[in-house]
Formats: sequence, C-alpha cells, structure tokens
Amino acid sequence: MNTVQYKCPNCGAELTFDPEHQNFSCEYCDSTYTEAEMQQLYQNMEQQADQQADASAETLESETDDKAFENETRLYTCQNCGAQIIAEAETSATFCYYCHTPVVLAGRLTGEYKPAYVLPFAVTREAAVEKFHSWCKKRWFLPRSFTSEKQLEKMSGVYVPFWLTNCDAKTQVDALGKKERSWRDGDYQVTETKEFAVKRLAKIPYRGVPADGSQKIEDALMNAIEPFSYDKMKAFSMKYLSGFMAQKYDVPYDQILPRIHKRIDEHAVKTVEKSISGYSSHVVTSHNVQMENIQHDYALLPVWFMHYQYHGKNYDFAMNGQTGTQAGTPPLSWGKALLFSGVLAAAITGLAVLIGGLMFR
Repeated sequence: MNTVQYKCPNCGAELTFDPEHQNFSCEYCDSTYTEAEMQQLYQNMEQQADQQADASAETLESETDDKAFENETRLYTCQNCGAQIIAEAETSATFCYYCHTPVVLAGRLTGEYKPAYVLPFAVTREAAVEKFHSWCKKRWFLPRSFTSEKQLEKMSGVYVPFWLTNCDAKTQVDALGKKERSWRDGDYQVTETKEFAVKRLAKIPYRGVPADGSQKIEDALMNAIEPFSYDKMKAFSMKYLSGFMAQKYDVPYDQILPRIHKRIDEHAVKTVEKSISGYSSHVVTSHNVQMENIQHDYALLPVWFMHYQYHGKNYDFAMNGQTGTQAGTPPLSWGKALLFSGVLAAAITGLAVLIGGLMFR
C-alpha cells in the first residue's frame, strides 16, 4: 500500500507521481495533471481535511508551514525493525519497506521533521526493475527467489532522509617533496636527492554534501549510489510522495556532522594535494581542515530499495531514483555454486582424459 494517496477528481482512483513525465497520472481513466493543477487540488484537499478535523480551525492559508505539515502527516512505526515511515493523515495502514511487516500508527510528526526540499523520482518502477534484472545478469550464483516476481513486488520507491551541508573548507596541507637526479661517474652510479618543505593553503566551497539520516540504511550503501544532481530539487510538498514511501530521519544533524567533516576532510586534502607538482615524489606529513560558514538543509532524496532475507542473513539492494546507479551485496546460492564447480570439474577431468588418450595413441 502506498503511504500517500491522492484521488483523481474524474474517477476517484489513486493518483501517482510519474517520474518519466514529471506529472501526476491516473492509471484507470488516463487523466494527467500538471504540477500547478496538482498544487490546486492539494490545497483543496488540505482545506477539506482542516474543516473535518476542526470546524473552528483557521483556513490553510493562515496556517504556518510547520503547522500544516503536522496536520497532514502521520508517523508509523514498524514493531519488527523499528523503521519509522511518513504517511498522509488519511492513511490507515501500510507496510515497512525495510522488512515488509505491517506498521502501526505512532502519532503525529512535529514541524521540526518537515523537509525543506524533495528531489522527485526520475526512474520509473518499470525502469528500476529492468535495471535490476540487468544488474543480476552479471551475477551468476544468485538464488532464484532473489529475482522472482514475488520478491520484486517488494521493491519500494522510498524517499530517504538526507542532511545536505554547505560550507567552506579552509585547508592546509604540509608535505615533504623530493627531487632526485642520477648520473654515471666512472664506475659509480650517483643519485642526488634534495628535500623540500611544501605547504599549500586553500579555501574550498562545498555545496550539498549529503549524508543520510536513517539508522536502518547502511551509510556505505547510500554513499555507493551517489551522486544526486540537485538541479531538479523542489521545495517540499506532500504531493511528490504520492505513490512512494518516505522515512523520517532518526539521526539528528549534530550526530551527522562528524561524518560530514570526515568526507570533506578526505576530499579537501586530496584536492589540494593535486596542486603539488614539480617533484619526483612527495609525502603528506600533516594537514588541517576547518569547516567554516556551515549551513544545512533537510531533504528527501529518491531511492529504489529492496530488502532480502536468505538463510538467516539480510541483504539490501539500492538504486538511485534519479540516475539509476545501483549498489548492494547480493546473496550467494551455494547450490548453484557447487553445481557449477561440479560441472567445471567434470569438464576439466573429461578434457584431461581426452588429452591423455591422444598422447598415448
């Protein structure tokens, strides 16, 4: 079940966001709606919801953004794995994209959990499944159930919570540079080595450095499907979640900041180090990176996600919902691997017998 549902005004069926055409469509009556039309429809729905919830409440136009977000969203918690899913206020139940068990209503979300931005999906479900099949073809020993229709039904379009950081990295790199030259002097090979103290200073601007704010999803998995392009980023609106799932962040920014600093530290040093030239070799002896003018935003970024359990172990597959970049650790079918080994061994044995027979003729 989708976490957010909007009804078609023509037939009453569910409207979903179409990543391919960047609009909203109804699969039953083939109606389509532009972003502007959907915005108007969404505003009408919000006003009706406010009137039903509290006849004395102010109209939607007079509400603050945070208050509107609280009114239109609900938080669901998975009792099995603890994942927290954002849902529309009218949604009564859904399932956990991570472990596929039902979730229960946990309450409202406060305005502090309202994202500033959302990056809409650009990869459709059909394209995601096709890319997944191509990814699997390169891996010979996957369990058959990993690519079954039943398993693919569990592939979910999920808006993953990310913290995006802007800053200037004031970077100092100290290195030991060496210049070597060799020549022949009679019977001797002479090598002269000169050492130089090298220092480089730079201020490097960083914009939109991402780090996911979810404890359930492995950081390395999200890093592997980067980068995201922010040129299609939109101001957050619940309408973009239609047909998809979303997760509430459960790692606050102050806990994310050390991870961001480490990423920027490593990248800044490598960037500055590239400017060291004119030496036979060099070794970085020390460095210092200070993040200045730090700003951050909370955004939802699109990911096609699939969780798989095999022989008591968990395996996760992720695909960038904008670019289609894929990552994951696939399960290994020992049955297929042993069968292949047996066939290969038999082929080698047969070939050896054939060669041996030819040699003794």
